[in-house]
Amino acid sequence: MTSNVGVADLRLVDWGTATAQERHRILARGGDHAGVGEGLRSAIADIVEDVRSRGDAALVDALGRFDKMNLPVEGLRVSEEEFDAARAAVSEPLVEAIRTSIAQVRAFNELIVQRASWTARPRPGLVVGEQATAIPSVGLYVPSGKGSFPSVLVQIATPAVVAGVDRIVVMVAPMPGGAGQVDPATLVAARELGLTEVYRSNGPAGIAALACGTETVAKVRKIVGPGSPAVACAQLEVQRLGCVVEVGFGPTDALIVADDSVDLRWLAADLINEAEHGADSSAVLVSTSRAVLEGVREHVAQQLAELPEPRRTYARTSIAVNGGLVFASSREEAMEVANAYAPEHLQLAVADPEEWLPLARYAGTVLLGQWTTFAASNFAIGTPATLPTTGFAQVSSGVTASTYLVRAAVAHADESEFRRLAPVVTALAHHEGFPAHAASVTVRQPDNA
Repeated sequence: MTSNVGVADLRLVDWGTATAQERHRILARGGDHAGVGEGLRSAIADIVEDVRSRGDAALVDALGRFDKMNLPVEGLRVSEEEFDAARAAVSEPLVEAIRTSIAQVRAFNELIVQRASWTARPRPGLVVGEQATAIPSVGLYVPSGKGSFPSVLVQIATPAVVAGVDRIVVMVAPMPGGAGQVDPATLVAARELGLTEVYRSNGPAGIAALACGTETVAKVRKIVGPGSPAVACAQLEVQRLGCVVEVGFGPTDALIVADDSVDLRWLAADLINEAEHGADSSAVLVSTSRAVLEGVREHVAQQLAELPEPRRTYARTSIAVNGGLVFASSREEAMEVANAYAPEHLQLAVADPEEWLPLARYAGTVLLGQWTTFAASNFAIGTPATLPTTGFAQVSSGVTASTYLVRAAVAHADESEFRRLAPVVTALAHHEGFPAHAASVTVRQPDNA
């Protein structure tokens, strides 16, 4: 939409007096979007069924039809020689950046795993808790249509490795315009993580292969990873076949809450940061200071002018059309807007962010202060960066080791606790018509011993 939309004259929305339509535009990331049409749904369903029915042959055909790449079945899996060539093609600074990023994500997720299983004694004679176990297999999807994204694999694979998933499969879309080559930086990240089962495939067909299995690709129990609308549609489709899919990863969105303590240049840079992802992204700035909102416009315009295309148009559209500037009359109102928007990324660019943090109820990640930037969170801090978008933060969380764990409740009651609870069991068993439930109590009575 719109390289001609100006940001310097971006209209400011006063949340307290805004109309329902103005509020909806902000919260809906620019308004109601058409979403996935019936035509796309039908086409993706056909691809999924084709892969389910014909296996590898359908994967090869999809690469030819949609990606214009003619590969033999033997070329679906990435070879050891390709891993070697990828390592030789990637610069040492990038390799070191990937290693550091993995280490940071690993450290964060090890803390999660350490706390995943627990026990407690709520009263004498009763121990309860949870035992966490890694899921048996997972398929990780990494897109490549808009560029090279090794950070996506780092963010979704490292937690799976830390959780202890037995089988981790990586499905990568080949680089556009090539002969089926897989992004070298993504292969380097895979090797650094010890992942060797990597396949190239058209996106929706690859999702179907992970869910259904083919002669070459054994099916998995869960699929994780962001992708295009077609990939997202395929992920929804394969859930009908019994494969669990981690959903809610759509176009990027970010919201910054700022007070009058901010550096305006930094604020503008952070607002543009997530906005450059695509024309369907959204970036919102909420402030309790009108002066901040008025002052940031010029900095945003100046910094946008320095961006190359198409990132400049992406960012301009994300801010001016899908996002915006919002004035809030108080800290409470500012956080009301943030929670209603439920951003993928929330930055509290305020003087004392710890005081604001308890008011942040719904966000994929919360970054405290202007030194804790979106880019640092995406690439280096170690907190999750594959996060729920488009308001899904109100009902789901980012990808961490928890994504790859299942929890079994554990309980141990001694005789005295059993006898204390026995009347509860028998009363409910009789009421609900389960005589065998009641008998499991009476058989343990002293007179039946």
